[in-house]
Amino acid sequence: MELFILDGYGQFVWPAFIFTIVSCFFLYLKTKKEFHKQEKIYLKEFKQLETKKIEVDKKREVLSGRLI
Repeated sequence: MELFILDGYGQFVWPAFIFTIVSCFFLYLKTKKEFHKQEKIYLKEFKQLETKKIEVDKKREVLSGRLI
């Protein structure tokens, strides 16, 4: 029980602690929602980007002098 009382300061510490946890959780949810919203916008705009396959010449030597 001494843990919850905190030498008489528990009445100030626990509400502040609870407020902080609730605020962080609320900001997390809001940020997550905004991220998904922006992600949808980004994917809608850039969904079909052109990709090119790069082929490597396996006979070329690298600076180390060994074949790849």
